[in-house]
Amino acid sequence: MSNATVSNAFNRPDQLSKSKREEILKACKELGYFGPNKAAQSLRKGSFNIVALVLPDSVEYMVSDPVASSFMRGVASVLEAQHINLLLFSGTADNVGDIVDFVDGLICYGRPRNPKLIEHLANVSKQVVTVDFDLPSHASINIDNQQAAFDVASKALNDESDVAIFGLRLLDTDLLCRVYEQSLIDLETSIAHQRYSGYLKAIEECGLTLGEDRVWNIPESSERFANIAAKELLNLSPRPNTVLCMSDLIALPLLREAKKLGVKIPQELKVVGFDGVDEALRFSPSLTTIHQNSEEKGREAAKLFLDKSDAKVMLGYTLKMGQSC
Repeated sequence: MSNATVSNAFNRPDQLSKSKREEILKACKELGYFGPNKAAQSLRKGSFNIVALVLPDSVEYMVSDPVASSFMRGVASVLEAQHINLLLFSGTADNVGDIVDFVDGLICYGRPRNPKLIEHLANVSKQVVTVDFDLPSHASINIDNQQAAFDVASKALNDESDVAIFGLRLLDTDLLCRVYEQSLIDLETSIAHQRYSGYLKAIEECGLTLGEDRVWNIPESSERFANIAAKELLNLSPRPNTVLCMSDLIALPLLREAKKLGVKIPQELKVVGFDGVDEALRFSPSLTTIHQNSEEKGREAAKLFLDKSDAKVMLGYTLKMGQSC
């Protein structure tokens, strides 16, 4: 039996009789052969129907983050409707060399933690869409994080505010620590740094001074680290009366710990967050925060990718006033 006849059984069944095709498929199944190599076919076509989603951190960490999960859901909803698969890729890798030849392009959600990967992505010749950061000559989706942070901070601050900031990975370290040398913070490198810049602007416009021991570096947006920082802050003397948090997930543990200690919110402690996760709105007292529609952001990123666009898109956000300030 010729190779062409076997190929027709899989790819052009109209060229064979029904009985002949069934005979060939049965024989192939017994031999453990299930058809032509899909990878080879894709290489010939130059299309794989796979898009790599490059995450800012490890896949394990990112899939547990509700904001990232919402974004991924938005991306998947658009791509799956076009029968395109999604490949998750860790932002801790050095480069995308292991996958770039086998995907149609990349959507990058957040600036990858490894700077080597950013340099590599900037030189990829395939379609690339970045989210929450920019690369030259590639499409991007952003919100104005600096202005949003300024807006939410301004709602909490007054001339009697003793301010602290719960920063999210302001420093390149896995340690929970205070940031005493604030001049070391690079305000251009991530959305956290953009939010930090917005908070500083609001503090300055209120005529306030941020104490040198009033900034915490929290290495990940999780309750585990935020709890430690919350307990440390609430036991300070004098204790800050206003805390600007760079995510809802690090603001909520502070609210919980304050309630345990009987600290009155917002009379004795004002707290703001960022992202607008559902739990922040349900919590009592509800959290004042910036709501960004992460699922919409994912859908828009996928649409830019499918359109092969190089547009720079700025999405809106909503200031959600809660009971925490």
